[in-house]
Amino acid sequence: MRSQFGEMSEALFLTQSYVFDTMETAEARFKGEDPGYIYSRFTNPTVAMLEQRMAMLEGSESAKATASGMSAVTAALLGQVRAGDHVVAAKALFGSCRYVVEDLMTRCGVAFTLVDGTDLAQWKAAMRPNTKTLFLESPTNPQLEIIDIAAVAKIAHDGGATLVVDNVFATPMLQRPLQLGADCVVYSLTKHVDGQGRCLGGMILASEAFIQANVYQLLRQTGPALSPFNAWVMLKGLETLPLRIAQQQRTAERVADFLAAQPAIQNLLYPSRKDHPQHELAMRQMSAGGTVMAFTVKGGKDAAFRLGNALEIIKISNNLGDSKSIVTHPATTTHFRLGPEARAEAGINDGMLRLSCGLEDADDLIEDLAGALKAV
Repeated sequence: MRSQFGEMSEALFLTQSYVFDTMETAEARFKGEDPGYIYSRFTNPTVAMLEQRMAMLEGSESAKATASGMSAVTAALLGQVRAGDHVVAAKALFGSCRYVVEDLMTRCGVAFTLVDGTDLAQWKAAMRPNTKTLFLESPTNPQLEIIDIAAVAKIAHDGGATLVVDNVFATPMLQRPLQLGADCVVYSLTKHVDGQGRCLGGMILASEAFIQANVYQLLRQTGPALSPFNAWVMLKGLETLPLRIAQQQRTAERVADFLAAQPAIQNLLYPSRKDHPQHELAMRQMSAGGTVMAFTVKGGKDAAFRLGNALEIIKISNNLGDSKSIVTHPATTTHFRLGPEARAEAGINDGMLRLSCGLEDADDLIEDLAGALKAV
């Protein structure tokens, strides 16, 4: 989409509102009889361009952008439920996602059941007549568990419910949940799509019917709108997404193989390695292992901290999917609010580190880790 000036880079429409030629035009726009723009809380040309390209990349009929990944998750779930409804979710969720399911939804009178996502029998047993939607991440954050999306989708549909999948770790380059039966896919564009630590953003992708029934009015009326500038930045990120993901996952494979062989590492989880507990399923759903791995350092929190503090190239941050390699300690950062018992149940121990591989040379990252391991 270009303006009349034929610019090479997409135009950035920094505007709050739009001018109508006549009062009749304004009336028609608000009635939905005229497809033009009304207000940038609803729609914006730059944001719409990003939505169209994400829909094409994902293979979905429709897409709606949001201000952050968590606003995408919240809207995709809350838009489907009312007081008295029930939601089933995997226990292995990002901390903020657990908050939406366990705290926010219960304030709205929505019940929930958490299950071991890898156990299909638990998904089936959790279904109730009032279950409206199921929610999962695969691979999960940070344990890299792989959940059978197609099987869970069938369970949802057999029970008259929908399935929402957070696909942020795999990205649309490595996994397509809609093709596996999911009804809705959500992303934090902040991660791989931007990929350079600049802007926040989220995206909800589904059929046009799903978006219109569950998402559009909620976003329009409550206002978690993606700014046009952030949308423009994400559009630039999309141009290099395939190249970055391909290089980062190749690097991750080499780094994972190196770490798995180190005596100080108790265990390592990376989907494309044959020692991953769900390796076969991972390779059936995904085309590659992704950019992120998790590993446990012998010696617990103290040893994990010593390793992280000794790194020079790899930076300490709670983000992932960046062009820079990033390490974080989930138990004290992203999953801190879960509490010790919930973390232990989810397999998050005090020695676990999550590593997101960037675009640095693989040999340099391995050398950085080798040096840091001496501190352990």
